Amino acid sequence: MNPYVLATLLSSLGLGTTLTFASSHWLLAWMGLEINTLAIVPLMAQHHHPRAVEATTKYFLTQATAAAVILFASTTNAWTTGEWNMTSMSNPTATAMILAALALKIGLAPMHFWMPEVLQGLDLLTGLILSTWQKLAPLALIIQTAQAFDPLLLSALGLTSTLVGGWGGLNQTQLRKVLAYSSIAHMGWMIIVLQYAPQLTLLALLMYVLMTSAAFLTLKFSSATKINTLATIWSKSPMLTTTAALVLLSLGGLPPLTGFMPKWFILQELAKQGLPLTATVMALAALISLYFYLRLCYTMTLTISPNITTSTTPWRTQATQSSLPLALSTVMALGLLPITPAIMMLVI
Repeated sequence: MNPYVLATLLSSLGLGTTLTFASSHWLLAWMGLEINTLAIVPLMAQHHHPRAVEATTKYFLTQATAAAVILFASTTNAWTTGEWNMTSMSNPTATAMILAALALKIGLAPMHFWMPEVLQGLDLLTGLILSTWQKLAPLALIIQTAQAFDPLLLSALGLTSTLVGGWGGLNQTQLRKVLAYSSIAHMGWMIIVLQYAPQLTLLALLMYVLMTSAAFLTLKFSSATKINTLATIWSKSPMLTTTAALVLLSLGGLPPLTGFMPKWFILQELAKQGLPLTATVMALAALISLYFYLRLCYTMTLTISPNITTSTTPWRTQATQSSLPLALSTVMALGLLPITPAIMMLVI
């Protein structure tokens, strides 16, 4: 892609998200979401592959539907209250519709069906943008309007997402679909604690972005898109295989890795709010997710390279991408747990 076009699209992505962050007016927020969607569509379809075009079409239709619902619901709310301000959401129907539309935008279950299919059709770097940056603006809107939403609805969305994200990833062989279901599960963890401690939602989002960036950049560096390709990585770069396995375990939330921190805080907050059953279900859902992360680690570290024609050992070619972002994101995805006391002082 032409570098000037790429710079324009990436700056439009930043502009759309920043516009949504800065807005307290529903029309301005809607405009930011639309700029965001229109900026990423050319990036998704840049390879002109049928799967990429299909994924782009699905994504565009889904996001356009969600944006239309947001516009309709905010207009309905403005009609009944006389205000477009986000803080004055008093119409229960409009509030429920906006929550459903924002859940559709970030891929919360049960509005998650588009996400694995879309992510599967994209290359890994565009998939990284879709899994991290594109979640920021809708999540900011959910956090700003959280007090207007029904707490039971938020809890149901969070629990459903963690369970669906765990169960959905169990039988996948495509790594991008595994990471899509991982994203759905992590979104559930963020939403479940939103009504009690929004700062923990932001902490979980930050840790999710770091760990997902490390996972996607590792797969991009090793050109792996399927599980059986992972078995051939160790012969080419054993150190990358080691860190990749640890990043996946961090995504699963195992101590002493960074991913344990947000899950620990969220379970602690749920128990503090008198919700031991919810905390237990969330912990069990995390165990389901952990199974498919362990499956990937097992494939990478404990299996012999397959000798079948569909899986050939890759050539040890020189990597063309910069390894600095991968190194930084990997270090942060693995080693931030010791600063937990400092973070506790800030967020609790």
